[in-house]
Amino acid sequence: MQTIAGTFVRRRFAVPEGEERLFRVDAETQLKGYCHWQAGKRRDFPVIVVVHGLEGSSESNYMWGIADKAWARGFHAVRMNQRNCGGTERLTPTLYNSGLSGDYRAVLLELIAEGFEQIYFAGYSMGGNLVTKMAGEWGPAPPKELRGVCAVCPSMDLSACADALEETENFLYQRHFVKGLMARYRRKAQLFPQRYSKNGFGPVRTVREFDDEITAPYFGYRDAEDYYQHAGAKRVIGDVSVPMLVITAKDDPFVPYEALVRAGVEKNARVQFVAPEHGGHCGFISKWQGSERFWAEERIVEFVEERSKEVTK
Repeated sequence: MQTIAGTFVRRRFAVPEGEERLFRVDAETQLKGYCHWQAGKRRDFPVIVVVHGLEGSSESNYMWGIADKAWARGFHAVRMNQRNCGGTERLTPTLYNSGLSGDYRAVLLELIAEGFEQIYFAGYSMGGNLVTKMAGEWGPAPPKELRGVCAVCPSMDLSACADALEETENFLYQRHFVKGLMARYRRKAQLFPQRYSKNGFGPVRTVREFDDEITAPYFGYRDAEDYYQHAGAKRVIGDVSVPMLVITAKDDPFVPYEALVRAGVEKNARVQFVAPEHGGHCGFISKWQGSERFWAEERIVEFVEERSKEVTK
């Protein structure tokens, strides 16, 4: 229930509308973000870059929630859309996938070039995998401006997540994702008919079938499993050398807690691993009111606040 409630509950936010911004991430691709810059605040104040999950967008509740909480603390915030999300299909001829960590490396470098000194990334689900992978790929020598990373229910073991979605109790989630992915693919085929066939593959009923038939061949992977093994951040979680917060729920229906344990999240001394019994997939709705109501969002901004105090000592 927390998974569903976290997505559909109606919320109000005090943060002002963001300034639309395009980030160039490669020769043919731009990402659209919405920047909430604190007027008069210097660029040595923290900026939190937030990345959504599969079939989400910059408009997802948790994206606004983190921006709202960051704003209340006097931080800058950037709500990013992944490739093709939030109505941005025309900004790239490519599809999107869980391995495109280079997109957020490019966003980081662009913000560094503009003089920001304290940059934090927060990602949910697929976005959590992407920001973790980005951090891990820097290895022992990340830019000093990358001060920390947060991941909520990160899909680091993509194969385990695809398998979990095929459980009977996850039928509705699976159908929701497949419906969205296929609708997005059809829009891309209309915009770029020279790249994408409208047929030529079998029926797609699961996320794994979508990745077998569409994601893997279009990105040069042998099949879905090959894509999962290359794109999952489980390969690099041990290489993350910046402070990191990982939050997951032991009752997450399709990012198995056991998969994160197997990935060795707890073995990296730079990672703070928090796993309450309940929270669903990216829900974490507490019994408390106010800022604690959406518990994971508050922990993210609290993490950034604590790291920022250490930086400015």
